[in-house]
Amino acid sequence: MRIVFIGTTAFAVPILEALCLKYDLVLVITQPDRPAGRKQELRPSPVKEFALAKKLPIFQPNNIRKEYQIIIDINPDLIIVAAYGQMIPSVILKLPIFHCINVHASLLPKYRGGAPMHRAIMNGDLETGVTVMYMADKMDSGMILSQKTRTISDLDTVGTIEHQLAIDGSQLLIDTLPKVFDGSIIPLPQDESKVSFAANIRHEEEYIDFNKTKKEIFNHVRAFNPWPIAAAKIDGTIVKIYWIEPISADWQLYEKYANGTIVKSINREVLVKVSDGLIALKRVQIAGKKPLDIKDLMNGLGKNIFVEGKIII
Repeated sequence: MRIVFIGTTAFAVPILEALCLKYDLVLVITQPDRPAGRKQELRPSPVKEFALAKKLPIFQPNNIRKEYQIIIDINPDLIIVAAYGQMIPSVILKLPIFHCINVHASLLPKYRGGAPMHRAIMNGDLETGVTVMYMADKMDSGMILSQKTRTISDLDTVGTIEHQLAIDGSQLLIDTLPKVFDGSIIPLPQDESKVSFAANIRHEEEYIDFNKTKKEIFNHVRAFNPWPIAAAKIDGTIVKIYWIEPISADWQLYEKYANGTIVKSINREVLVKVSDGLIALKRVQIAGKKPLDIKDLMNGLGKNIFVEGKIII
């Protein structure tokens, strides 16, 4: 059995690891190394790091829609894709005898696209899941092989959900593949009337809209933690907001304040007015500094930035 794995992000690593325990992989395809960090040094993807550790053959095309001859030469029996980040060309989708199979982090047909976990939390969904499916030319539109549902709690972030769904997806794939090989599985078409999309996160979406409700802002912060991190500006200084808490208080006392106003900044506590009440900043990072709990930040630089009456935008 010649199996090729295609993936990039941390979500894909447990899936690749599970495959390695059961099958021999002839090639791992992942995105090229990208600049990261303050020094913008080239860093390998999580999938490449795992493949290197396991001494697996690696291929990193800049554009797989043009650079795919190596896959044709290998002539794989099966291709597994998880969180790769590029569209796979039709010629490759049609190549393996057991097809190309994708592990997608949503309950398709809901949230087709590149940011299903972010969008689920941003929208306040109470559950999400993972789908194993045959791939088709149209993005995330293929026949469904299996699915598993998982609850989203108020403490979940995109980071915790990614880890949970990666584990769920790895086990679901391993349970599904034998049924694919023996032909006992019955693929199900997606209901096109229930399709929704989860577009990739744009940079401007990182910024919090303080005209929204406490719950909406809470979901926004969770959806961007630990990447790319929710953001705001105060006096032109960018601050990254890792965690907040909605506050139960007589917020009508603060109705006169514009949304985004810091209405309290004492006792190592920072409260901000939003459309339906108050939120408390709990963990924040000032540009050029490390993330800190607000109580620690307000013992130093924070007290000169988070001043009552200032407006965060």
